[in-house]
Amino acid sequence: MKVLPFTMLVPDDKSVISEHIELPYFYQYLHRHDEWQITYIERGEGTLIAGNDMHAFRSGDVFLIGAKLPHLFKSNPEYFSGDEHKSVKACSIYFNASGALAALFALPEMKMASAFLAKNKHGFKVPEKLAKEIAAKMFSVYQASGVDVLFNFLKLVNGLQELNENVEPLCSDLYSSNVSENEGMRLSKIINFITENYNNQISLEDVANAAFMTPQAFCRYFKKHTGHTFVSFLNEVRINDACKSLISGEKADCISGVAYKAGFNSITNFNRVFKSIIGQSPRAYIDNYNNVSRVSLVGS
Repeated sequence: MKVLPFTMLVPDDKSVISEHIELPYFYQYLHRHDEWQITYIERGEGTLIAGNDMHAFRSGDVFLIGAKLPHLFKSNPEYFSGDEHKSVKACSIYFNASGALAALFALPEMKMASAFLAKNKHGFKVPEKLAKEIAAKMFSVYQASGVDVLFNFLKLVNGLQELNENVEPLCSDLYSSNVSENEGMRLSKIINFITENYNNQISLEDVANAAFMTPQAFCRYFKKHTGHTFVSFLNEVRINDACKSLISGEKADCISGVAYKAGFNSITNFNRVFKSIIGQSPRAYIDNYNNVSRVSLVGS
């Protein structure tokens, strides 16, 4: 199964596709496909770009990605350093509810499942406390053969459906997935440039030049296709990086160190942007994370 930007080549003899990968880093181009995608991050950290939104990901996370939704699992910079001890590992399931499985999802017994997918058209992040259960069902699909693949797939879909309202959407319902392949490749180059240089002092002119556009044309283009201004997108990328650093356990990194490492040149600006995006101060974010971790340890 070869994945190209915005195109997936699907084997003719399979209606449910599964893969288990171990690579230096995740596929690094923004892409989409007609299939829904369920991915369990067995090992790796980075930022998931899904439609016009971003989510930090780490080992243990599970995501359902809607059909046709442009997405990119952008591995952290350290995965591109050539360190043979750094690698990513993931299990993914792909299915096309409007293609090979259309007859299955048209059955009366699948009415609720079809409605669930329609309601969550862009996908969601599986709640952390249920991620292991869903991941186990995914591996059951991956390890099965013949008709057991479909049986185990139905169990997986049922498990997702039972999540009900307890899910975090990957992006707004208002987001349109209608992006051409050429536009997708151009967006991929732009996003790659930003995510590879966010911790430097990059300007609007820098990214516009990388896209071979004038700053004014770039602003209109980027806003139209992502729903973000360049500054708001850059800030979210930087804050995602800061969040990962703040809870990484690296005690040498004080809050100001995290701010400068993420690309901010003012601790005051960092605190303001962090609170506007996360809803709390960096210190409160660390304290809340530590409190949740202690509760989880006691509960286990």
